[in-house]
Amino acid sequence: MAKENKSKSFVLRIDEDLMAAIEKWATDEFRSTNGQILYILDQALKISGRIPKKSQKQKDQ
Repeated sequence: MAKENKSKSFVLRIDEDLMAAIEKWATDEFRSTNGQILYILDQALKISGRIPKKSQKQKDQ
């Protein structure tokens, strides 16, 4: 069964230098810029305890 896309789009204004750094980081890790921003946000939310870390079983699915 196909996975439902529950993404929400929005406009993000970001400093040119910050965007350049994110784009380089994304390239270094073989991600899209959008994927890198999502990764950064996900990690920050997990570290701060705002969202639970996924269990290993959830990661394997």
